[in-house]
Amino acid sequence: MENPTFEMHGEGIPGGKSAGNEGIPPKKNGNLLKIFLLSLLACSLTTTITILALSLIFVERTEILRNSDVPAPPENPGKGVEPKFQFLYHLPKSKVYTFPGGEIQWARFRRDPLDYGSPAEREFGSSLNSRRSQLTFGTLRIRGGGLRAPHWHFNANEHGFLLQGSAWIGVIGPDNSTATTFTVSAGQVVFFPKNTVHWIKNSGARDCLFLLFFSTHQELLTLDVDDAFFDTPEDVLARALQPEGGVKFIRTFRRPGEDQAVNLPENLDELVQNSSYSQSPDPLVWRYFYDLQGSQEFPFPGGTFRWARYRRDGAGLTDNQKIFSESLHQHADTLTLAILRIFGNGLGQPHFHFNAHEMGYVLSGCGEAGVILAGSASVFPIGIGDLLFFPTGTQHFLRSTCQEELVLLLAYSTGDQLETLRMSQYFHGTADHILAQLFFKKQEEFQKFPKPAP
Repeated sequence: MENPTFEMHGEGIPGGKSAGNEGIPPKKNGNLLKIFLLSLLACSLTTTITILALSLIFVERTEILRNSDVPAPPENPGKGVEPKFQFLYHLPKSKVYTFPGGEIQWARFRRDPLDYGSPAEREFGSSLNSRRSQLTFGTLRIRGGGLRAPHWHFNANEHGFLLQGSAWIGVIGPDNSTATTFTVSAGQVVFFPKNTVHWIKNSGARDCLFLLFFSTHQELLTLDVDDAFFDTPEDVLARALQPEGGVKFIRTFRRPGEDQAVNLPENLDELVQNSSYSQSPDPLVWRYFYDLQGSQEFPFPGGTFRWARYRRDGAGLTDNQKIFSESLHQHADTLTLAILRIFGNGLGQPHFHFNAHEMGYVLSGCGEAGVILAGSASVFPIGIGDLLFFPTGTQHFLRSTCQEELVLLLAYSTGDQLETLRMSQYFHGTADHILAQLFFKKQEEFQKFPKPAP
């Protein structure tokens, strides 16, 4: 063999002889030293060659990635994005997630920056998260006969407003195998506390469309009942559910290849022969249901409000509405919902909230929104499908800019009574001699501002 390493190993075998050296004892120490040195040299050369090869591969792969179409995460996520996108989100432009029975769209924070569809979307999601808004928004469309699979949310309460259609709802609370079930129609609100199993079944032929708010600024964590079933070992399912046939029957279930978050089998008529849409007693239903469209309207100069909220004294609430009010208040991190209607060319005057972030979805009309923070201000046009975010304490206003009414569905991140201060209130609540000193105007000039109605 040409490799001297192997030759040296041959010479060092005990009792071995070399040609021309008969009778001479082998020099064992010298041979072992040579073997060690040659082995060390071979290892060093091998390691050096390997490192060089890996370096070349790394450089080549880096160059391929640099020239590929895969976008790298930006060094500064807010760089080059207009400040208004901290507060404005164009939902119609976002990705639509399609399922067999319907669609879902999101306006939310995402842990992976590459999951955002645009820099503006990322700016909005980051704004919700960094300000700890306790708000996430989504739209849920369910086709006729479709089902939002029974599921629960680990980290959020859910508040839904049915914009169109009708649906049959089921809610299962703690230590209770009996569902509270009820039917909702357009203009009504549903409330699903954190970790309650719930489903939504479209009970009509027309698509139903829900506008959903969730009380989290983190990425929403959800588990569907079918996923929980298929991820549980077969023997555990058999022992827990005790079906006829045991494990053999459990093995007849097959996980569909497509996500069934919104489910609608093609052979639904073959699968279901008898369905009923029962209505639970009012004291149970009103823990999770509120007729927002049919509730009392509260006028203000320029428009009206309707509320689905907690009120400390219960004033103005019916007995059923009080059930809903108390249900909101007894769960942590719930939301307040409202419908805001601003008359054509009317104004929702500047104000801010002490104890809640605000999110608003534009249902109809056209208008303008303004947000004032410490050291910055943004004013921007808004239209149907836009989502707005006003952080706690930031002064903001809304106004209609056309003859049509501007209508929004609003959510506030509090289950307590909402606390608000309007510009007219704090302006007139400040002593006129303080205002004179602040604005460099004579004290009597401030008598020209009419006092706000109580």
